[in-house]
Amino acid sequence: MLVQKSALVPFSAKMMYDLVCDIEAYREFLPWCRDSRVDETHDDGVTASVEIARSGVSKWFTTRNTVIDGKRVQLDLVEGPFRQLHGVWVFHRLDDNACKIELEMEFEFSNRLVELAFGAIFSQVVNLLIDSFCKRAKVVYARS
Repeated sequence: MLVQKSALVPFSAKMMYDLVCDIEAYREFLPWCRDSRVDETHDDGVTASVEIARSGVSKWFTTRNTVIDGKRVQLDLVEGPFRQLHGVWVFHRLDDNACKIELEMEFEFSNRLVELAFGAIFSQVVNLLIDSFCKRAKVVYARS
């Protein structure tokens, strides 16, 4: 399944990029995220794990996140309940105080049983991601 979303936001590309890269804060504002952590740091990004929980179902997955500072985050599956998971966040600067965020996420579950148990939940999660990060930006940057 391929999901593509975008939004124009009144925050800089760097500000939004920083929120997406703050993986350990996900559990504070993503209602479906039970836990999140950075497992390893690399020269060009991190390996990170996220636990998604919804309606009594929970699953961990791990991605290798390759970054271009302030502009792009690419996620590739390391392990989890997927046959494939690939995502890209892109942050386009419009001016000092505005940007366009784009998210493209493509995923396929490892088997039909996992898809039945978890497919609708994960699709909903992906569809709400940009919205969740925009709301987080209003909270975090209103304090700045």
